[in-house]
Amino acid sequence: MSIKVSNVIKSYQSEIALQKIDLEVKKGELVALLGPSGSGKTTLLRIIAGLEIPDEGNILFENQDVGRLEVKERNVGFVFQHYALFQHMTVFENIAFGLRVRPRSTRPIKSKIKEKVLELLELVKLENFANRYPSQLSGGQRQRVALARALAVEPSVLLLDEPFGALDAKVRKDLRRWLRKLHDEIQITSIFVTHDQEEALEVADRVVIMNNGKIEQIGTPEEVYHSPASPFVYDFLGKVNLFHGRINKGSLISGGLEIPLPEIEEGDHQEVTGYVRPHQMTIEKFESKQTSISALVTHIHAVGPIVYVEALREDTNEYVEVELMNELFLELKIQLGERVFVRPNELKVFIPQDFSI
Repeated sequence: MSIKVSNVIKSYQSEIALQKIDLEVKKGELVALLGPSGSGKTTLLRIIAGLEIPDEGNILFENQDVGRLEVKERNVGFVFQHYALFQHMTVFENIAFGLRVRPRSTRPIKSKIKEKVLELLELVKLENFANRYPSQLSGGQRQRVALARALAVEPSVLLLDEPFGALDAKVRKDLRRWLRKLHDEIQITSIFVTHDQEEALEVADRVVIMNNGKIEQIGTPEEVYHSPASPFVYDFLGKVNLFHGRINKGSLISGGLEIPLPEIEEGDHQEVTGYVRPHQMTIEKFESKQTSISALVTHIHAVGPIVYVEALREDTNEYVEVELMNELFLELKIQLGERVFVRPNELKVFIPQDFSI
């Protein structure tokens, strides 16, 4: 089932939640709505589900306008962050619930319901938990039950609102891998909301990055991370160093650093900011012939095989962070308080449209 969101606008009193949203989701695609709190991602998901009504715009499933259809008529499966399982029902009964409450004309016979539930229990790897109650399950197991319950009614679209937000980091990572594998097996059109960048980049086919009720960028995980379309996307996805300065004759002048920018035409600009990720920085013990700046090491911390070195630039008094593999860090023998020389290997500058060249 393909989904098309066209020119959707939504406000709550004087607050604008969504501003002219256009989005197309292909059949069988897994798309992440990613953004900070208040960016509009959950509002958009609820509008697609039919839980909210847009002020303007259209929602189309397979090119059919579903704007006038109620939630149950849209054939959507919804998974919430906090499971919403029935505590007095067993796992089996929770999954079977959506089938048992169907109108008599469309309700499967008992044997078919049992067959479907057992099939789903096997799919979510909970075959031996059918007779347990939600209170007897872990958080990750309860979320898998919630997903199985949503899938029981054979929805055309699966919507997930922060599905792993209430779980600890290890369980979240395991469930992300499991969800990706499950989606590859069942190929149901799915949209999930998250504020976790790693989660979106790891699981989704495409990522929709939202901010202040607008879409900043849509692309594959590789596209949005390596080719961010705006300063917000660059800053939101992962760590970043900022180099404040101005463009002069095709180079960024930042303190004592001059960085050639081949993609920038000759000319002068007002103040701009260059963006570079920690792994795109070089750190050396001695000044080389290449342009670099001196900085004092203020903090060192290791995360597995990666070492992060934080240093204070002596020319601008601004901090930069450099990411190193542990082997290189040990080879350099960098110490706290030591003077080092850093330079960006790659740098992205966004020139505002109203700047003149």
